[in-house]
Amino acid sequence: MIGRLRNMFRVPDLRNKVLFTLLVIAAYRIGSHIPVPFVDFSAIQSLQASAADNGVVGFLNLFSGGAITSVSVFFLGVMPYITASIIMQLLGVVIPKLEEWQNEGQSGQKKITQWTRYVTMGLAIIQSTGFVFALKQGNTALFGNLPEGVNFIPDFTAWRAAMIVLVWTAGTALVMWLAESITQRGIGNGMSILIFASVVSQLPSGFGLIFSEGGWYKGVVIFIILIGMVAAIVYVESGQRRIPVQFAKRVVGRRMFGGQSTYIPLKVNQSGVIPVIFASSILSFPALIATATNWQALQTFTSKYLVSQSSIFYMGFYTLLIVFFAYFYTAIAFNPAQQADIIRKQGGFIPGIRPGPPTERYLAKVLNRITLPGSLFLAAIALTPLIVFAAWSITQFPFGGTSLLITVGVALETMKQIDSQLMMRNYEGFLA
Repeated sequence: MIGRLRNMFRVPDLRNKVLFTLLVIAAYRIGSHIPVPFVDFSAIQSLQASAADNGVVGFLNLFSGGAITSVSVFFLGVMPYITASIIMQLLGVVIPKLEEWQNEGQSGQKKITQWTRYVTMGLAIIQSTGFVFALKQGNTALFGNLPEGVNFIPDFTAWRAAMIVLVWTAGTALVMWLAESITQRGIGNGMSILIFASVVSQLPSGFGLIFSEGGWYKGVVIFIILIGMVAAIVYVESGQRRIPVQFAKRVVGRRMFGGQSTYIPLKVNQSGVIPVIFASSILSFPALIATATNWQALQTFTSKYLVSQSSIFYMGFYTLLIVFFAYFYTAIAFNPAQQADIIRKQGGFIPGIRPGPPTERYLAKVLNRITLPGSLFLAAIALTPLIVFAAWSITQFPFGGTSLLITVGVALETMKQIDSQLMMRNYEGFLA
């Protein structure tokens, strides 16, 4: 391992990418602890004490790396960008112009990215406004069991509220720029890397909360369950269904081309951690909308069904969302019709399957069959810690299957990218 780390830093281009990524992560972590003005710091301690308990803020705090309980300039973190990405991908199915941009390649993707930024800023303003009023009122739908009458913003005025909204919106724009900078100049997907850094930063304190409330016996059992879940995630993430493809021989001039065989690797979990992130974002959004609009019916529904992560309704709805987004994102990432057309144009065929529409139907059938167990696996990993905590009456929810999936998934993808860079330069990689 030490030798492979040394190899990674021997390559100047790769070394610069890794150091740049670490620098951006450090800047993000510093910004997560710089508080906004006009906030009562004694009230922040009440928020930090109740954040690990029930409440949407306890979950959002995991993705922000503690920025919410610190009421920092990066208060909203990556959630507005994730929600905007969900909206744009959903609209891409029903709006012809967006679908046209998706088929335009790089130029179309730039347009979609630009509109995603606009939607992110709009959502940041809405969420910031909702959180400002929630902080003033000590809203229990968002913040869980806060002491009655807690006011985070004393001497509340419209000017102070607008200033905090402006700071949080600017912080969201800065986080979005940091993430895109990692994607362009660093290693891995920038948004996933920032979420990874946020989740990892909360794990040590999370274990401390579990051991302090559940005791050593429950803490050790949960740690063993954690190790087993990590092993299962690694095993399933590397699982593939390989579709064999044979290419016919053809003569061009005096030379013969083709004749080789290859395969199409279809991962069991084709969508990675995206369905879990999307489902989590959707579950947290109603509470934010209810607070921003002061919609009493929605606030009542959120407090009753979407606050407690141990409730049956929450777990069931969470499972349905994970399965839905697993199929949805897989359909976007892998197009059977396009893949069948590429195979046909290259003179290839799947043994026993005719080229064209039969190949498309075969690929769609295989993809649907392997996506179901993959999506159910994601749901099982996400719900297992919640079920264990509920069974043992552990009220602290410092992390769960969601954080494990993100941590392991992002780590594996980043290591694969580093491996590919090392293999290109004849170095042995981490996963070799």
